[in-house]
Amino acid sequence: MTEIFGTLGPACAQADQIEKMFAEGMTGMRLNLSHGGLKESEPLIRSFHQAAQRAGIRPELLIDMQGPEIRIGDLPVPLQLKEGREAVLAAFVSDRKAQAAEPGTYVIPVAEHILSVLEEGSHVLLDDGKLELVVTDAKQKDSVQRVLTSVLRGGVLYQRKSLKVAGRQIPAPVMTVQDRENIRLAREYGVTALMQPFVTEGAQLSEVRQELLENGMGQLRLFAKIENCAGIEHMKDIMPFADMIVIARGDLGNDMPLWKLPAAQKYLSDLCKDHGKPFLVVTQLLASMTEHPYPTRAEVSDIFHAVTDGAAAVMVTNETAVGKYPVEVIRYLKKTVQEAEAWK
Repeated sequence: MTEIFGTLGPACAQADQIEKMFAEGMTGMRLNLSHGGLKESEPLIRSFHQAAQRAGIRPELLIDMQGPEIRIGDLPVPLQLKEGREAVLAAFVSDRKAQAAEPGTYVIPVAEHILSVLEEGSHVLLDDGKLELVVTDAKQKDSVQRVLTSVLRGGVLYQRKSLKVAGRQIPAPVMTVQDRENIRLAREYGVTALMQPFVTEGAQLSEVRQELLENGMGQLRLFAKIENCAGIEHMKDIMPFADMIVIARGDLGNDMPLWKLPAAQKYLSDLCKDHGKPFLVVTQLLASMTEHPYPTRAEVSDIFHAVTDGAAAVMVTNETAVGKYPVEVIRYLKKTVQEAEAWK
């Protein structure tokens, strides 16, 4: 049976709501720990377990780690980035906020080592590529580390959103301090599986597995998120260390022209099937349902083909975390999966 994952968030923070989602066929939920830890998420986790108990099931609780993903720092308020306007990428100060700039200038706080890899013409993708900047001046003119950019694709930027430099791999630790703390607490909060972001080699998963073993959590399923071309290139090295491969189409779609993404998904699906490795498909499966009570024809077709191509699991993210219709999302997801299973 295909696993059906939702994502915990404000839109489904109450046990009653989550219980309805279980009734519609949800088998587990993802908890995104990019913005905080298990302790900070305790109310959500409590609602999850209460709902599962009422529903009489033992669901999966899947934590999505921070890992080597790069994010911007804290913002006092969201920034409304307008196309053609200048934005300054400025190094963190101790409180993870950027140093001030001229009044009216967008200031986006980033880690210092990111500034060092930027060159004039570099493209910077923010929030899974929803926003895009191009570097216009990477020269440091004073002691304050800043890089000037121009907004190519605007929108609202919230704090701690993802950052990617197109065509560049920026080194980062496999696990953050927060990740290690979350692994230490995993048993206490009933975690059953862990998603490791931006996996590009098997050794990264081996390091995570060793951390799990040292904390008595070796039984956790380990999911490897494939989010860039480097991950695709090293799949045969990665697969032996993973319990599940995650075809994470958000960042994967930022690392290649979007029209190449379907072929990449098909390649990964076929490779996993050939090697007997379960895989999960995620990102924008039912994105329109964040705002609407029913999906598009393209979305249900996407889900159907993911399952007929062999997906062992499918997952929605914002659709249930912040969307208006989380119960309806799971209903459409489950029913479309059932149709695909019947076809197979």
